[in-house]
Amino acid sequence: MDLAILRVASFIIVVHMSSILAEGATLFSELSNSLTVSATGADNTSPNGTKAGADELFVTWALSSAAQVDDSSYKTVELKLCFGVPSQIDRPWRKTNNVLSKDKTCGFNIGSPQPYNRAGNTINWLVRKEIPFAHYFVRAYVLDSAGEKVAYGQSSNAQRTSNLFRIEAISGRHASIDIAAAVFSAFSVISLLGFFFYEKTSTRGRKA
Repeated sequence: MDLAILRVASFIIVVHMSSILAEGATLFSELSNSLTVSATGADNTSPNGTKAGADELFVTWALSSAAQVDDSSYKTVELKLCFGVPSQIDRPWRKTNNVLSKDKTCGFNIGSPQPYNRAGNTINWLVRKEIPFAHYFVRAYVLDSAGEKVAYGQSSNAQRTSNLFRIEAISGRHASIDIAAAVFSAFSVISLLGFFFYEKTSTRGRKA
């Protein structure tokens, strides 16, 4: 009985590890560069200087007119905000890896997966407050019915060095915080002066 359980457990482990290895073996270099992707700011302006927590990105994607592919297996599209090369230098936690399961280039989702349409689509995405200051581009991944990435497109060049845009991180400072700090500082000064005069008065009283 114990031997049978051990065999079943071993079989389950082998199947699980095989699925992990299969997923991890997917290489970015194997994907078809089939989509055109663009990212702009409000009113079709440059997205450079977009403010986290305040501004929107307008992202457009479509099947490239130059792509010679059979897109019958294309089912959904995932949009990602990705780090450009200048913001990856000396930052191993943002490192690019050809193995997709290990790639750290694209760490932020833009909206939810959407149905694939060869004519494309446009979404407006309010940049989240937690997005850090960096240089970015947008990448779109195409998934098949099994949820596997099979194609992509991006708003930068292949080297991820041009057509990047900068996102300004939220400062975290607000007028209410500044006012509270000023009031607290003033209260501290007044308290210190009050204590000083109290000590002076107490000392004179003891001498008298």
